[in-house]
Amino acid sequence: MHDARRVSPSMWHTDWLQLGPLAKLIRAQAERLPKGASIVDLGCGDMPYASLLRGLGLDYRPADIDADAEAKGKLPIGPDGRVPLPDHSVDAILSAQVFEHVPDLDAYCAEIRRLLKPGGTLILSTHGSWFYHPHPEDHRRWTRTGLALDLETRGIVTEEMHSICGPLATTTMIRLTAFAFVLKKVPVVGPIIAGALAVVMNARAVVEDAITPAQMRDDNACVYLVRAHVAV
Repeated sequence: MHDARRVSPSMWHTDWLQLGPLAKLIRAQAERLPKGASIVDLGCGDMPYASLLRGLGLDYRPADIDADAEAKGKLPIGPDGRVPLPDHSVDAILSAQVFEHVPDLDAYCAEIRRLLKPGGTLILSTHGSWFYHPHPEDHRRWTRTGLALDLETRGIVTEEMHSICGPLATTTMIRLTAFAFVLKKVPVVGPIIAGALAVVMNARAVVEDAITPAQMRDDNACVYLVRAHVAV
């Protein structure tokens, strides 16, 4: 099932300020790929970006560790981290909010290098600052320079890095998420109050992000999105 909230969240969602810009950045990066280009969604989950990428005329290929991946129309990622595709056979890879959950970054990046054609594109997003959220594991958070370094030491060169949600707004989003978690447990009125609170705090966070100096926002983001390629 595609998660429409990941692509077009509403302002009453607690993660509106992160997911909306992330979807726009993924779209902008994907629009730069040629029509018909193959793109593997490496760790696709519920495939929230499938419709977006297929709508751009891309050959979308979801891959995940699900035991019943093939039954769900996905390529199975094996215990060794490999996808059943030939070496250097895809034009692009999407890794959306997966990197922090990967226990073995060396193996994951090695598979990216194996799959991408020469000159292929990696579109990768992950967290700078956020709650612990195991799905099923959660291992890391990055600084801007740390993320670029961890990719570079594994043979992947960063071309661009985009920041989503600076430190002032992120602290507001963290408080909102915690408040909403508690409120949603209150029968009947709890979810309504949580939604109203989200609208107010999302509006506040937009203002906070607007007044945060660009350097501070870029170096202390909630989410980073990277466009990269394999080192020659």
